[in-house]
Amino acid sequence: MTALLEVHIDRKAYAHGPVLERLALELARGEVVVLVGASGCGKSTLLRIVSGLDADYEGRVRLDGQARHGIRPDIGMVFQEPRLLPWLSVADNIAFGHGPATGANAARVRQLLEQIGLAGHASALPKQLSGGQAQRVAIARALFAQPPLLLLDEPFSAVDAFTRMKLQDLLLDVAARNRTALLLVTHDIDEAVYLGDRVLVLDRDPGRLRRAYRVTVPRPRDRRDARLAQVKSEVLTELYDSHAL
Repeated sequence: MTALLEVHIDRKAYAHGPVLERLALELARGEVVVLVGASGCGKSTLLRIVSGLDADYEGRVRLDGQARHGIRPDIGMVFQEPRLLPWLSVADNIAFGHGPATGANAARVRQLLEQIGLAGHASALPKQLSGGQAQRVAIARALFAQPPLLLLDEPFSAVDAFTRMKLQDLLLDVAARNRTALLLVTHDIDEAVYLGDRVLVLDRDPGRLRRAYRVTVPRPRDRRDARLAQVKSEVLTELYDSHAL
């Protein structure tokens, strides 16, 4: 079966030198893959390449077997901060880029608001939301066009620990409802092993795939599961070894 996403980065460099080199990964439909690694190893750069925001690299990206060129609605993106437009309502933020939140768009907005637990907030402005609520809206916006793939760059780093756990569960639930695969960057190893079907450790100078871990614990997962703790320990050891130079 053809992978949903195929990435082959021969080389990506900035002025100071290469940041990614000889990196290849695939993502299956509905799969959750998490990228971890030292700061500066190219995780966020990789997301920008896959999203089409960065075209200055040597290599190729294919989505559903088709070569990717530029930004398209079949890949959603969620950043560290919500990046909501403050002058637009929640509904119009979710539908942004697809026309006004009326008609069929309004129906899709209502569906997503129910899924993210914010039914009744359609007319609210971003300033009336908590940080966790705003990030829920950002996730809904990224899912509006029903993309088969969602990219997330440390999406929960700005919220408290309890909100983070709630948002992790929400993300898994909403992604499953929308049959969306996830490629997520995080520095939180607990988050990585809790969310991921696979956890990929990137090396640095330049960034390459160092090791992949498959998390076979079935969902829904218990955060206290000893099997998750074992995977976490292995990932942490690999990260430590990658720094021991």
